[in-house]
Amino acid sequence: MYITPRPQVADDPLYAVRLAMAGVLAYAAVPLIDPALPPVIAAFPVGLIAAQRMGFSPVKALAGPIAFIVVVWIVAFVVAQLRPMPLVYVTMMALLYFTGYRMILSTGAGAGMLLIVVTVLLSVMGMSSTAALEGMRESFTEASLLTLLLFPILFAVFPPRSRETFVEEPVPSTGNINTGAAIRAGVLLLLSFWLYAILPPSDMMMAVVAAMVLVFPTSRAVWAEAAQRIRATCYGGVMGLMILSLFTVSPHLSILLLMIFLSGLFLGSRMLSGPQPSMVYQYAFTVALALIAGALSTQDPGYATFTRIALTLMGALAATLLIALLDALTGWHDQSTTKVT
Repeated sequence: MYITPRPQVADDPLYAVRLAMAGVLAYAAVPLIDPALPPVIAAFPVGLIAAQRMGFSPVKALAGPIAFIVVVWIVAFVVAQLRPMPLVYVTMMALLYFTGYRMILSTGAGAGMLLIVVTVLLSVMGMSSTAALEGMRESFTEASLLTLLLFPILFAVFPPRSRETFVEEPVPSTGNINTGAAIRAGVLLLLSFWLYAILPPSDMMMAVVAAMVLVFPTSRAVWAEAAQRIRATCYGGVMGLMILSLFTVSPHLSILLLMIFLSGLFLGSRMLSGPQPSMVYQYAFTVALALIAGALSTQDPGYATFTRIALTLMGALAATLLIALLDALTGWHDQSTTKVT
């Protein structure tokens, strides 16, 4: 799967400031929007804005949130219609997972990840209740619309130095990608039932962490991604707890927003020049934002951190081990390449 490269200071010296302000504005919008799931509003816009490299691309700024809204509403409709038929419901989940993973392995691009993320979240929420499903759908719609608003504002106020549009160069996987996609879809299906059994709706954003580990084409890449997700969750959990601890001493919104800005500024600067891969710091900031938003709205901070770290460790490691085992048994990388039709 294609990984967005590290942002460069020469191209975008204000990257860290823009990332920090994205976190501040996204969190400040939570009480104004009053969503069913505050962590979605706080973390989702930051993830999309942080993925931009070099010059501002209006096409990407519009296409990402709009595509997310369209896919969310389509999948939510399908999930709602199939809830009364459990066998058909599970079959639909498996087919959507397979389609998403096949798109990723056959093209190397991350477009299939959109389908996988939406399907994981909405299908697991749909297992709970129709109300939970609708709450997730509405929260993602609101977060996408907020992203459409923040994108041009942040890039106008904190513009990158480079005017060149960043061009992605994904590399497709080799081998029998149908087998690889089927393995990952099956593991994610098992993981979906585990998520449903242990996670309340307010923690469901962490399902994305476990799902993202499974998209990489080789066992070595899967293990590397699992390690990065674990580190990111630990970093974000510690930073979130620090901010929440300081907030209990001085419970003012302005103080909280200032601490979010400083944490985003620090992690954004680490994305530019830190020792870890840049995505570790980006994930850590979104984890911290989701933790803060969830803790202040519905749950105890200590419990929230524990569940997020436990989910990442258990989900990522178990999924990685099973993927590596099945990849080794099938040897699909060494089989003849399957042509995309």
